[in-house]
Amino acid sequence: MDWRDFGHRMAGMAQDLLAQGSVETTLERITGSATELVDGCDASGILLLDHGRARSLAPSCPLVEELDRLQHRLGRGPCFGAARHGVEERVFRIPDLTPHEPRWPDFVSAAQALGVGSMMGFLLFTEDESFGALNIYSRRPGAFSEISEAAGIMLASHAAVALSSARTHAQMQEAVASRHRIGEAMGILMAGRHLTEQQAFDVIRRYSQETNTKLREVARLICERGSL
Repeated sequence: MDWRDFGHRMAGMAQDLLAQGSVETTLERITGSATELVDGCDASGILLLDHGRARSLAPSCPLVEELDRLQHRLGRGPCFGAARHGVEERVFRIPDLTPHEPRWPDFVSAAQALGVGSMMGFLLFTEDESFGALNIYSRRPGAFSEISEAAGIMLASHAAVALSSARTHAQMQEAVASRHRIGEAMGILMAGRHLTEQQAFDVIRRYSQETNTKLREVARLICERGSL
């Protein structure tokens, strides 16, 4: 594939991603696109670290999940490192997996036994947040070129935006739910103690400060118990 053809195909992929209806389908389309757009790619997936545990998102085949589990079990590996420490090195590339790789010898030996010949990992990040890594595998050693790496970087940037959008949406939903619960708790206090709206909120806030409990948790207690 030459650079001109690569540019046209990436533009088409970007338009296709915009047409997806959810974050899940967007991520699935990203990892699915890897086999179409990244020269040499046989499999791909997204490794996300969530409170120290590895999660496989949109794996293109069972091999990807097996490799993610392997890195999590070992506690190290190129993609695990990209997800955890990616600010130092945003792209990992192992042109030829051999048992002599000094950085991740246990992982590389096991991955080679599973039939992986070469691999790349790309940090998923936005301006101030790191999420994980987009991982791309080939069964052939030396399968990836400069164009392969450029395609991986582009796909990783789209995946990072999709994950950022999902996180923002979840935070907004949580904020709306918290406001609703606090309002419900205030209503319970106003009715039960004959308080004004401000007085009810002050009761919740004071209890929150005195017990070092988040406002939404105080509100949940009031709604469950009918009082404090």
